[in-house]
Amino acid sequence: MNLAFNTAPDDRPRLPGSLHVNRRLSQWLEFRADGTVLVRPGKVELGQGILTALTQIVADELDVDPARVALLPATTGVSPNEAVTSGSLSVQESGMALRHAAADARSIFLSVVSQRSGVTPDAIRVEDGAFIGPDGPLGSYWDMAGQGLLEAEASPAAQPKPAAARRLVGTSWPRLDLPAKVFGQARFIHDMRLPGMLHARMVRPPSVGARLLSVGPPAGATLVRDGDFLAVVAASEALADRAAARLKPSWSAGTGLPPDTDAWLRAAPGEDSVVASDGTPAPPTLTREFRRPYFAHASVGLCCALARWDGDALTVWSHTQGPYNLAADLAKALGVPPDAITVIHAEGAGCYGHNGADDVALDAALCARETPGVPVRALWSRAEELGHGPLSPAMLVRVDATTDAAGNLTHWSSHIRSNGHSGRPGRGAVATLLAAPWILGGQPMPASINPPLAGGGGAQRNAVPIYDVPNLQVGLTRITDMPIRSSALRGLGALINVWSIESVMDELAGRAGVDPVEYRLRHLSDPRARAVLEAVAAMAPRAPGWGIAVARYKNLGAWCAVAARVEADERVRCRELWIAADMGEVINPDGAVNQLEGGALHGVSVALHEEARHDGSRITSDSWDTYPVLRFADVPRVTTRLITRPEQPPLGAGEASMAPAIAAIAAGIHAALGVRPTRLPFTPENL
Repeated sequence: MNLAFNTAPDDRPRLPGSLHVNRRLSQWLEFRADGTVLVRPGKVELGQGILTALTQIVADELDVDPARVALLPATTGVSPNEAVTSGSLSVQESGMALRHAAADARSIFLSVVSQRSGVTPDAIRVEDGAFIGPDGPLGSYWDMAGQGLLEAEASPAAQPKPAAARRLVGTSWPRLDLPAKVFGQARFIHDMRLPGMLHARMVRPPSVGARLLSVGPPAGATLVRDGDFLAVVAASEALADRAAARLKPSWSAGTGLPPDTDAWLRAAPGEDSVVASDGTPAPPTLTREFRRPYFAHASVGLCCALARWDGDALTVWSHTQGPYNLAADLAKALGVPPDAITVIHAEGAGCYGHNGADDVALDAALCARETPGVPVRALWSRAEELGHGPLSPAMLVRVDATTDAAGNLTHWSSHIRSNGHSGRPGRGAVATLLAAPWILGGQPMPASINPPLAGGGGAQRNAVPIYDVPNLQVGLTRITDMPIRSSALRGLGALINVWSIESVMDELAGRAGVDPVEYRLRHLSDPRARAVLEAVAAMAPRAPGWGIAVARYKNLGAWCAVAARVEADERVRCRELWIAADMGEVINPDGAVNQLEGGALHGVSVALHEEARHDGSRITSDSWDTYPVLRFADVPRVTTRLITRPEQPPLGAGEASMAPAIAAIAAGIHAALGVRPTRLPFTPENL
């Protein structure tokens, strides 16, 4: 699980981020005689620009040119285990680990140079990896490469540079991964070609719960069957496609899906828990319900993996978010020791949340088992991507709010009904990969869980308002029946929780006859939340269709406020967005803005377009026609302001803006049409 969710007691001296559980310096850094620094992060590049930010951090702390820094892909058994790249935690966990490790390495090398030269450390400066004393050069990192100086545990006493001494961090460096992508070079996993590689295509059950009864041999391909898992392997993609299309398997009737998602949400069994309880309840002044459907990840690039068995050893190339977690679940599903599996990260199309990247890795491994010593490439179709990947779960939230005679908030009560938001691999005793229950001996898919609130939560994420409420009650029912496999998607429960909170605050402001910004400020003592709200209010001119929202991601991360301007004719369009965010120290401002704008645009897509649909048997929204997303022609103009605080800890940007963007659009719809949306997406039929 995410390191932030690990609450096991640990009495070792605290080290920053992931360094605490990966304490050996040589796990992270290696100086080479050729004048380069190899860096082994356990976090992975998903299109969020983390490789660039980590390079800036390491180069700054070591005083070397960034061109000397080479970041290696996360690989099990080689890279530190940083669990999953998720939750906008990469800079906090990996960045701060590398900053401390680099500072410690610099100190160790400086101490050795001082001892050998007799020059005191404070009289030595470092210039692009070279140690310079009062009388000239004293050596370099590269001169001492291979001497084992980093075969030591990181010291809690190491002191990274103060903010004022950093030269690279805080400046906008060009993304290191973009040139290859812009010029069409082979950087993605889809571009990998291994000698003798074969191609696999999976044949999925026609309905949920269907069992494979029989199947004939394919023409020009190898049949792969393991229980209810069915695939073909051929010498080319075209041959594999044709062979899969010509298969005529016989399936049993499926178990099906609940015909009415709303009714199922209200009645499905679940586990009740208290998220927050402070004070006493009171009769509500206002009661509202909010609903959201299932959402798909809908990555433009399809999920892909390569696998090769060499004897009892399995190597998998995957765009997984968690190489070690994937290896753990592959071992469970395949019945092999975890150390027999090596997972090597290769960049994919990017995702924010648990998509099918891990699932297709098991597909590839099952197919490769039929061709020992020969690599097999498995690529999903668009229908698989949208119809078989984990979905973000449907949710129902009820809010009861009470105000006094002046319209001020006195009581807040909310209750959430939802499946869990984490079905990622590697977190339980049973594998959670798509095909794992289908193969012989496979166990049923376990119901998804919610991370604890201390780690950001899942369905309950951002359910506790950031506003000052004297009496607060928040409850959660985690639905344990899971007819549709659910897991994490950018923001998790924050998407509906922030929207429901901000919608009720808007409505209470209207009832009290108070400006919506003023009403929020009246209930908001957090100075950093006030700062982003006031900043975005000043940025965004009031106009018809204007709405505003503010939140602190997970109530632990970055503060973000968004204003939106919408227009409504035959449908709603978002024309402009304004974003103000406080992420503490900002490593790469341009990268941070990219992430904030990307998150807000994702919010526009979810707010106005997206909904996964089914017919009671299977997911039917399995094409771009049936699962529409935001198109380039409808992308709004976006203006972003960062409130930078270099002395404060850095906070992630990737997920902070999405939920406030949805909430601001909802407020803009009320301003434009006079109706308050209560169901996502905000399409004409739902309004």
